[in-house]
Amino acid sequence: MPIEFLGIAGLNDGGETQARSGASFDKDYTLRFARAHEDNGWDRILFAYHSGAPDPATAAAYIASKLDHLKILLAHRPNVSYPTYAAKVFATLDQISDGRLNVHVITGGSTADQAAEGDFLTKDERYARTGEYIRIVKKAWTSREPFSFDGEHYRFENFVSDIWPVQQPRPQISFGGSSDAAYRIGAADADIYALWGEPLANTAEQIERITVEALAVGRTERPRIQVAFRPILGATEELAWKKAEEILGKIEARQAQAAPSSFVGDPKNPENAGSQRLLSIANQGERFDRALWTRPAAASGGRGNSNALVGTPETVAAALLDYIDLGVDIISARGYDFMNDTIDFGRYVIPLVRDEVAKRDAAAAQASASTQPEASRDAA
Repeated sequence: MPIEFLGIAGLNDGGETQARSGASFDKDYTLRFARAHEDNGWDRILFAYHSGAPDPATAAAYIASKLDHLKILLAHRPNVSYPTYAAKVFATLDQISDGRLNVHVITGGSTADQAAEGDFLTKDERYARTGEYIRIVKKAWTSREPFSFDGEHYRFENFVSDIWPVQQPRPQISFGGSSDAAYRIGAADADIYALWGEPLANTAEQIERITVEALAVGRTERPRIQVAFRPILGATEELAWKKAEEILGKIEARQAQAAPSSFVGDPKNPENAGSQRLLSIANQGERFDRALWTRPAAASGGRGNSNALVGTPETVAAALLDYIDLGVDIISARGYDFMNDTIDFGRYVIPLVRDEVAKRDAAAAQASASTQPEASRDAA
């Protein structure tokens, strides 16, 4: 089964290790960075969402009109628009991109950041709303007849869209979260379940939980699984770890200089379950499995994709294959030196992983053919 590689759409050159050099939306940089992904073997990039950030849908449309092959994952929060309207926006973007859109629905991990845009629901209420939202968007994408909805958070009558996605029957919807409510909603309604990078044993536990929840609501299979990491590459193991320590120093320096923010909250006591999991793992140790390093997550308060994979391209590729063995379908990765790390990961890691997956798939197909009954082979 082919593995998909997801990068990040950087709208400017700022990050954990450096302040941005220009505006929050640097159009030229955004295009160059997206092209670095397209030219180096990546499949898709994520346009992220934050209450004060540039609009990701508009930026995604800009990139889709400039590049021919790179696919798009658009982050979207249900509180910012009615689902029928959002479904039309998404369908229009899928038309602009010639069928290259997926949507990542964000329930919201920061109460303060949600409140900044007028959302005052509790966490469990937000997850319930997300479930309704996903179901409505799916129906709006696929229904050619008017339909109505009467739920806890949305009510409308006789809606029918006049624009539909290029992809048939519809684009994929991804979802993330590590709370009980998240597992229930995501396993029931999402096509892709996004996890942050954790040790193999913890990731296996999450995949099992998602599988159980999906089967419990009558699905025949669980959502595809996506896992996110911060790769730190070096020509040797020693150089990779030297680079890792230098990056950590920059993160800690930036954290020390950062002004307090209500959106970030207490870095030692984060609000969302995913960050709590990352900090709990970091408290148990710095290194896990082949290459997982938790110090960046500890330094950043477990915010977002923050656990690193450190080593040579061969080591990092082997570590990713361990996750693929667990059932992971999509690898999300972004380095700290955005442009150069994107190019290096695409040149030196992605081919190693793809080649090994292809070998394994071919071997599995050959083994399956060799065990097929003689009569079945003759009939085929």
